[in-house]
Amino acid sequence: MRDFRDLVVWERSHRLTLALHRATDRFPKSEMFGLTSQIRRAAASIPTNLAEGCGRWGDGDMGRFVQIAMGSASEADYLILLARDLDYLAVGEYDAVSAELNEIRRMLTALYKRVRRVPERQTAQSFANS
Repeated sequence: MRDFRDLVVWERSHRLTLALHRATDRFPKSEMFGLTSQIRRAAASIPTNLAEGCGRWGDGDMGRFVQIAMGSASEADYLILLARDLDYLAVGEYDAVSAELNEIRRMLTALYKRVRRVPERQTAQSFANS
């Protein structure tokens, strides 16, 4: 079991979730149960799955939750593209969020590779820089 707060990728995905939550506050009210909700859920799913994976005992489980977080990052990436194309997100705001999502996906890939190749007894310290 690991402390998810030790993962840099968790911290960055948490900050991204907060930023997207704030950004979607400006979306039309008609999108409250549509795009706004979808973006918020997809973004929150990234750090949530990392936290859940860290709460499991084995690296195999952790790897599975990292993969789910990666899927959520890809989902969020498409949804913010849609929001940009609908003129709900300014191009500059989209560019910044998209760049952060790409970096988070790179970090998730690196974390997944590390989790899959380390012995089960490895400690959370090995993952602290992810």
